[in-house]
Amino acid sequence: MMIDHLSRAVISDPGQDLNIGKEESDHILPDSKMVPLRLRKRTLHETKIRTNSTLTENVLSHKVQFDGRILSRNGRDACRELVGFFFVHDKSLTMYEYRQFGKNRTSVLPFIQKNIYSHQYGRRKGKQYQLGDFYIGATLTFLSANHPSLPKSMKENILLRLRITNIDQIALDSLKPASVEHEEDIICQEANDRRVFKAIQDVLRENLHKRGVRILTGLGKYFQQLDKEGNGLLDKADFQQAIKVFHLTVSEKDFESLWLILNDISNGKGKVDYGEFKRATIGEMNEYRKSFVRKAFMKLDFNKTGIVPMIDVRKCYCAKKHPQVISGHSTEEEIKSSFLETLKGACSKSDEVSYGEFEDYYEGLSIGVVGDEDFVNILRTPWGV
Repeated sequence: MMIDHLSRAVISDPGQDLNIGKEESDHILPDSKMVPLRLRKRTLHETKIRTNSTLTENVLSHKVQFDGRILSRNGRDACRELVGFFFVHDKSLTMYEYRQFGKNRTSVLPFIQKNIYSHQYGRRKGKQYQLGDFYIGATLTFLSANHPSLPKSMKENILLRLRITNIDQIALDSLKPASVEHEEDIICQEANDRRVFKAIQDVLRENLHKRGVRILTGLGKYFQQLDKEGNGLLDKADFQQAIKVFHLTVSEKDFESLWLILNDISNGKGKVDYGEFKRATIGEMNEYRKSFVRKAFMKLDFNKTGIVPMIDVRKCYCAKKHPQVISGHSTEEEIKSSFLETLKGACSKSDEVSYGEFEDYYEGLSIGVVGDEDFVNILRTPWGV
């Protein structure tokens, strides 16, 4: 088929338009003030290439481009930069990964092969991906066994979860009228799920306002200790115990509603991913905020291992512009020491911090910060991101 041939041609020749300047591969944040995806130079699936059939160009042009990240506590995987395309004509999708070689050379390598895929988790499990499944914050799920080229760390989990961080909204809006499909039952179920989650999150947000960092980091460590199999899954009793240990305000009725939903979308096997449990009960910071957390960690993680020694954190943390230092109420050393002590409390090892622990710290901090730019400044000031 001509379309598949073009897709393969793009990746078959390593020298054909795969290397791009570093400035072109920088992560674009989900902010309306930033340059939209459609205006950024891309060489993948370029529709201006001359082909034997104009139909191929026209068909390929009906696509939505998006950026993504991997939902993982493994720092190496969580900081991978992905770009994908959803093709409306056959409802197929493909994804590529930006990989940096040396200081100034970035290449784009295949990550998810072009094919037609279905949801592997949640209310829509078994349903083929539709245009309506693509928006900032959406989660795409794949069976890791179906992608043999994935790194070993990703193959350890049955599911590969990818989060959409940015999308070509103009292309999406232009294609929606021609591709609208409704599944009323699923939509109603998902809306009900969100109502249950929001009711719990609203109560907990008040509960966590002043102790979000301690609760989020504590829960992260607690769940990891309970997870003896290392698969990220825990049973009902584990979550009930966690709620008691951390004095979370969740009524028995709300917990039962929550558990029924999470167990149902997890195939009713009696075990639930604790990342999903945290997102359902506490919520999570938006993709704009999370992108800065990832940038800060990537700046610290010189060796791209997903783990940063505390000595490097101390070297990189700059308290010079902290409000209390500027006002003269604290010294730089006092602010730095206070931050490091709090961060160490979030870590399973006192001499290093993993990506998951770093993210938990700022996830907790995010709860008490209303404005996105206020939160971003909290990261910009010490890390220079």
